[in-house]
Amino acid sequence: MRKLSFLIAIFCFIRANAQTYEITFAGGNIFTPVSTVKVQNLNNGLTLTLNGSDILRLTPLTGVNDEQYSQYGRIRIYPNPATDFSILEIIPPVAGDADISVHDIAGRELARISSYLGDNGKSLKIDRLGTGLFFVSVKSKNYKMTRQLIGNGKSSGSLSLTEFDNTVSQVDEIMTIKSSKSTQAVVDMNFTAGDRLKFIATSVDYTLVKMDVPASSKTITFNFISCRDGENNNYPVVEIGTQVWMAANLFTTNFNDGTAIPLITDNSAWHSTNTPAYCWYNNDPVTYKAAYGGLYSWYALDATSNGGKNVCPTGWHVPTDDEWTTLSNYLGGALVAGRKLTEKGTTHWALPNLAATDETGFAALPGGLRSWFNGSFSFIHTDGFWWSATEHGTDVAWNRTLTVSFSPIYITDDDKNSGLSVRCIRDL
Repeated sequence: MRKLSFLIAIFCFIRANAQTYEITFAGGNIFTPVSTVKVQNLNNGLTLTLNGSDILRLTPLTGVNDEQYSQYGRIRIYPNPATDFSILEIIPPVAGDADISVHDIAGRELARISSYLGDNGKSLKIDRLGTGLFFVSVKSKNYKMTRQLIGNGKSSGSLSLTEFDNTVSQVDEIMTIKSSKSTQAVVDMNFTAGDRLKFIATSVDYTLVKMDVPASSKTITFNFISCRDGENNNYPVVEIGTQVWMAANLFTTNFNDGTAIPLITDNSAWHSTNTPAYCWYNNDPVTYKAAYGGLYSWYALDATSNGGKNVCPTGWHVPTDDEWTTLSNYLGGALVAGRKLTEKGTTHWALPNLAATDETGFAALPGGLRSWFNGSFSFIHTDGFWWSATEHGTDVAWNRTLTVSFSPIYITDDDKNSGLSVRCIRDL
């Protein structure tokens, strides 16, 4: 008993000294309200999507796991902490009768139910929660499992414990129904002080990326910016310092006046071209277009070569070499800027991609290149190459290169009939 009291005291101390933050969202211009917000915790890998009217509650990790695994099976409670109700999900180690009960911190029993727990488990609802620390117990003649539950509710009525179904499969459906009926849901996300969050907000078909390391409750305001190309595609955008960049690679097939950019698939034709051209990696738009965008010759970007046209959306342009340098300098210099621009994980980048942090929201992707020499494709998943608008001689132009698991952003040049990726930057 003294051991239990000691553990409870430690738990309460941790909870008392851990801060919970509530984040709300607002549109800062005519493109309101915010439709949805995708939240990515770049430190712990958690991702969830909220309605724009929802409240994101960042709940500190305190050593109480969402699931308890042992030789005694599994017991899970979520959300935890909970305001209105929680779902209790039980998978027993041995099928049979069991007593499920809820006690307060003083040991008083608040609710009890006896039920048969089969191999598929059971889902129950803990309702009318008040404020405090509660203990949920599942006990049979063969085992006992206990789990803590933190209540943030205001209910003064008697706590209730009711069954949903004889399997755990209904839980997601129940939570979905609750969310659809609520105009403003409170959504919990585990959070540790110092975690960096990536917010991807949409309004109609506009998308804006914001980065934040929350240290208090706040409202995050999204000033949506149009970035619509000549094919009517709209791109996510992100503010980095004084610049506003696309947060995805260009994939238009038209200039912004609606005229088509020539598509060249033949290798020898690509090698010999000195006019505007684009392609998809391996000439396979189904596999590569959505994630990696298109590959463009430098002539497609150059107003002299393309008749004064612009591949970027109206109000945007291909960045100059100086604008790329401004970006890398803002991030601490070329030696460290690369990792801050690179998308985390190995969904698009090859293993191990350990250097990437994506702390800017730029989410650079490794679209590879098409060679000027013979029109062949290479470096998909391992390298990204982005044109600048600045020439470096008659036949070459500057670009920027990122390589998997390396921190720098490299300043390189390439022949103008190479096929590289494009990121546009907003006009000042």
